[in-house]
Amino acid sequence: MKKSKSLIILFIGVVSHFLFHSPLEAQTYGKNGMVVSDNVLASEVGIDILKKGGNAIDASIATAFALAVTHPEAGNIGGGGFIVLMKSDGKVTTFDFREKAPLGATPDLFQDVYGNLIVGSNHETIKAVGVPGTVAGLYLAHQEYGSLPWAELVQPAVALAENGFPMTWGLYQVALRMSELDDSFEFMKNYFQNGEGAVVQPGEIWKQPALGKTLSLIRDKGQDGFYKGEVAEEIEAYMKANGGIITKEDLEKYTAIEREPLKSRYKNFDIYTMPPPSSGGVALIEMMNLMELADLKKIEFNSTAYVHLVAEAMRRAFADRAEHLGDPDFNPDIPVDKLISKEFAKMRFDNIDLSKASLSDSSLYGQLYDGSSTTHFSVVDKDGNAVSMTYTLEHSYGVKMGSSKLGFIFNNEMGDFNPVAGLTNREGLIGSNPNLIAPEKRMLSSMTPTIVAKDDKPYLIIGSPGGRTIINTVFQTVLNVLEFDMRIDKAIEAMKIHHQWLPDEIRYERHLLSPDTREALEKMGHQLRAVNNLGVLMGITYDPRLKVYVGAADSASNDGAAVGY
Repeated sequence: MKKSKSLIILFIGVVSHFLFHSPLEAQTYGKNGMVVSDNVLASEVGIDILKKGGNAIDASIATAFALAVTHPEAGNIGGGGFIVLMKSDGKVTTFDFREKAPLGATPDLFQDVYGNLIVGSNHETIKAVGVPGTVAGLYLAHQEYGSLPWAELVQPAVALAENGFPMTWGLYQVALRMSELDDSFEFMKNYFQNGEGAVVQPGEIWKQPALGKTLSLIRDKGQDGFYKGEVAEEIEAYMKANGGIITKEDLEKYTAIEREPLKSRYKNFDIYTMPPPSSGGVALIEMMNLMELADLKKIEFNSTAYVHLVAEAMRRAFADRAEHLGDPDFNPDIPVDKLISKEFAKMRFDNIDLSKASLSDSSLYGQLYDGSSTTHFSVVDKDGNAVSMTYTLEHSYGVKMGSSKLGFIFNNEMGDFNPVAGLTNREGLIGSNPNLIAPEKRMLSSMTPTIVAKDDKPYLIIGSPGGRTIINTVFQTVLNVLEFDMRIDKAIEAMKIHHQWLPDEIRYERHLLSPDTREALEKMGHQLRAVNNLGVLMGITYDPRLKVYVGAADSASNDGAAVGY
């Protein structure tokens, strides 16, 4: 009888799997909720919280902490990010937990005695670490909108760290690279080892006891478990011992902020996205406004004319990004309303030449630094509460430093500030005032967590990692869904391009842009450069006919998964 009961349970599980995730499709279906993240274990943690009666914020908190264990490249408690929340009543808010410059930071922090940038200093040294914001941001979101106890949301991550999980092939490949680093990255050289000096092999259990202890303190003491007490003391001690400038005072003074979202309308859809210090929301809306002015019925998707138009929209949005955007608490006069207005888009659209490329002039504006070690996840619950969350360490595995007593990796977000005032060049430096270094200032970001609503209900929840490319991969995916009615997996996998004003070039995904199109674009004056991939998107859409949520994880993610129920 026991064997028969087990077979029945197994059968029910198999039927459920195939009901919600067909092996012939890259999409997952869920009537009661969905979590799409960069790691299947983290997605399952989020779904378990939803099944226990938690809401989308609860599931997001649990997923985020789980990713700090299972996706250390970007999942973090040592970095920062943004949340866009749409509640079931249609109200939308955002949380800004971007890292801050330490109190000891100065505008010339990364310059030599002659005022020149010390190459690499703003990304590869301990002074590149910004004051982390993730724990404070998740805690604030929970205090405002969570429903389950905080400890219940953090505990799954504690268990994953203490009990371990099977090493994946994706993590193993990284572990091999990290084990070959020079001795200045001792923390990362030992990070994936089993305690006996050997890298954990695929399928073997990888445990992180130090991280588990840190997470236990956060579980038991809330944000004070990170920003005060023994964790804060060890962060300060590590900084002092290695030449860093973050202190216990920096940690204790850090605050996350709830901000009003940016809102725009594209045809019959409402777009909600992140305001500054994210640059992503402003640029996304500006580009969507530009595309709304084009007659896309006459411009075939991915044709030469289409790629040219998209690139020119990107060029203009990134030029405006470089000139105007920064931390709004230090720049109260940022012209956000103007930049996202339909009138401004009309002026910008009118100077697009549909027959040739524009010229990006470095004597006027430039592009900003931004890293690529970011991760995004999307969540929706049975009541229609939706969360789009993107958080980051900046570069892959941040600054590759951390205390072995704490078990997490520090960010290198200070590299997102403009390092030399007044210096803008075609190679990518920018010196405009809004994003210069100042104590307690938040550095500008490209993260673009976004929720699109239809009839005041979540229709598309989307975001991506990718540094500066985030803005453009999210933009093109939103356009694919809203304008071309693509299903979410197709919209995510469709060919993407990237233009960031400077360097003046179109990056395109290798093998996905035809030779004829490339040749035609070059004749129009565009410079082209092939890259392997753009973005790692995690998205959810709502199918009103089936009345079901549909999720998809980008195939570029080694361990990503959409999990629904």
